[in-house]
This record gives sequence, C-alpha cells and structure tokens, in this order.
Amino acid sequence: MTFADTVRFLLSLGHELKVVKWDLERMDVLLAALGNPHRRGRFVHVAGTNGKGSVCAMLESSLRASGLRTGLYTSPHLVSPRERIVIEGEMISEQGWVAAFEDVHRACERLLAAEAIEQHPSFFETVTAMAFVAFSAAGVEMVVLETGLGGRLDATNVVDPEVAVITPIDFDHEAFLGSAIESIAAEKAGIMKAGRPAVFSAQRPEALRVLENRALELNIEVRHSSAWRVEDLTCGRHGSQFTLVADEEIPIECPLAGAHQIENVRTAVAALALLNVPAAAMWAGIARVKWPGRLERIQTNPDIILDGAHNPAGARALAAFIGANFAGEPIRLIFGAMRDKAVEEVTNTLFPLAAEIVLAAPDQPRALNSESLAGIGAREVTIAPSVGAALHACMTGRPMTTFVTGSLFLVGEARAWFASQQSERSGQ
Repeated sequence: MTFADTVRFLLSLGHELKVVKWDLERMDVLLAALGNPHRRGRFVHVAGTNGKGSVCAMLESSLRASGLRTGLYTSPHLVSPRERIVIEGEMISEQGWVAAFEDVHRACERLLAAEAIEQHPSFFETVTAMAFVAFSAAGVEMVVLETGLGGRLDATNVVDPEVAVITPIDFDHEAFLGSAIESIAAEKAGIMKAGRPAVFSAQRPEALRVLENRALELNIEVRHSSAWRVEDLTCGRHGSQFTLVADEEIPIECPLAGAHQIENVRTAVAALALLNVPAAAMWAGIARVKWPGRLERIQTNPDIILDGAHNPAGARALAAFIGANFAGEPIRLIFGAMRDKAVEEVTNTLFPLAAEIVLAAPDQPRALNSESLAGIGAREVTIAPSVGAALHACMTGRPMTTFVTGSLFLVGEARAWFASQQSERSGQ
C-alpha cells in the first residue's frame, strides 16, 4: 500500500464529526489489539480551545532541547496528514506512516471479523492509534499529545499523562461540547487524571471554577501560568522578548508573533517546570519553536501572513495583533470559513480592520460558499474562485500587507500554493 492509498482510505471513512463514536470503548479495544502502545513512554496531554497547538510545539521543542527523544501529535494538518505525527522534530516519513497504518488497519480488520468492534475506527481514531504505534516503534521517551475535540471523550484520552495542560477555554464546537463555557470546560477537564498534576492557563472565571472543582475532586496539584510574572516585555511583528520570573528567572525569545503567545509561553514553562526541565532547555526550545499557519509570515515586501483564526477567540487575537502592529496601515484580508463556525462573530471582529476583503472558500465540503459569506456583512468584497487565485491577484495588485485567515483549511491551501510556486521557480 502506498502513502496515497492510505490517505484515500482514511478519507473514505467519512466526515469525522458525523461518524465519531462518543466514547473510548473502540479506542481501548483497538489499542489492546495493538499491544497497548499508549502505555509505553511518558506523555504530556494538552486540551483547550485556543493556544493548545502553540503550547504543544513549545513543550516538544523544549523537551527535545533537554535531551529527550520526543514525539508530537497534533491536529488538524495544514497540507499533509503526516504533519500530525512528529518524531524528533520531523514529521513521520511516508514509509513510517504506511507501516503504522498497516499495523492499525490489520488490527481493525481482525476486530471487525471477530465482531469485537461494530465499524472501522474513524479517521481521527485511526490516526491517533497510528501515532501511538509510531512513537512506540521509534522508542520515543516523551510525547506531547494534543486533544482533537474536547477532552473527556477525545480519542487521545486513553493515556495516563505525567501532566495535563489546559489552555484558554472559549467558544468553539458548541454543537458537540455545549453552548455554555461551563459545559465546554467540563469536557476539557476530562483529561485530568487522579495522581497527576495539572497546569491551567489564564481562564475565564466560569471556566476556571469548573477546572478547579474537578481538580479538587481528583485531589491533584494545580499550577497556574499566572505564577510566572512577565518582566521587560518587548512585543513586535516578529515575536516577543521578555523575562519570566517565579522561583527563578528565565529569559525568553519567542519567534511566534502575537501578544497571545506570551500566555502560551507562560503555560508551557509552568508545565516544563513541573517536569524538571532545565531553564536553559526552556530558553533554547522556545527560541527555536515553529508553529506553521499561526501568524506565519510566508512572504515579505509586502508581507503575506497566514493565520488560522477560525473561532471568535482566534479572531480577537488576530485583531489585537493587527491593531498593535499595523495601526494606520492599509491591510487586506483573504478570508474563507467553514459552515459550522461562528462566522458572523469572526467577520464582525476582522472585517472592519481591512481596506480590502477578498473571499475565497476553502476546497472542502463543509466550506461556506463565498456568495453566502458576502451577504453577512455590509462591506464591499471581492470573490475569488480559490485561495491561489486570490493570492495571485493580490500579489500583482496594490501592494499591502495581506492576511490569509478564517479557516485552517484555507491556510493549508495557501501554504500548498506557495510551495507549488516555489517548486515551479526552482525548476526553471
């Protein structure tokens, strides 16, 4: 089986949110058939609404800088599904992906034949199992594991982590997690385990109450990111520099742009301190961290910046970045969104900041078509047939800073378009 064959099969399993099984029984059965690879090695488990991917990237980079052999599991991917499984800072090879898929798929086939499971595990369940298999095969010592959706019933919630980390909780996926912050927080709190400490980012008061109550029920130690004081802060278009102060002082150079990354750094450092990672490794790991598609400057002169601000909190963070760094400058938005998102709240936050707005629907079945999107606001917009067409028009039109945003799918398509352009140029 080739890598392309595996991707076709995984996609054939259907839309994840329609076929997902909202319990962990199928994952438990599958992993048992695979020899329980999730019980080998050590884990840091991360849940939250915003910032969890950045925190995961910071944790992995710092753990690797400390000398540990690391794994990183995140979602969604931007261009290739191999991005989801990272070993020692490099996404899994096609051969490694295929080997993990074949192991998991064979186990699924055996379980289906024995009627031990009622249907093939979903895309996310299958890839999560593949990650555990790949990490075990590679002899990974510490895995940073990001939840996909929620936490309590997420397919990743089969591990006994050394520490559970919960980043800021906000509204997203309300149809599945509940329409109140308290119900969303209760789902995220489900990753906490008895006997294992937890780290909380700064939270809404109503979310924090739920998290703290759950921690009390489990009688576990909690560390708050706010225990680390920020001093000597300089924050600009290309990242930030500051010092974190608690029991010790740690100088930070964060290459990820946006003031919201300061809280992400504090959260990562609080977790790393619990794991007894040396300050030097924290500094080095955070200084070299990469997290594509989040305020990622993919071209300069003029800047083109990719940012998957797909929910209200993400839109507010992007708006704050634009306000702090581009005040008085005209900016352009290339925007596309999915139907199941809080689109109007996002557009109300971002559209007033733009001199030009170009709509480009992601090439996804769940995408909101641009004509419908154009009717949401009163702003004058241009509609492009694709993000590639939008980027080409913007690069040959009036020069101004351009943000590609609204959906991680759109951001992924933009990254793929730039990669193809670079490949064409290098081939000339």
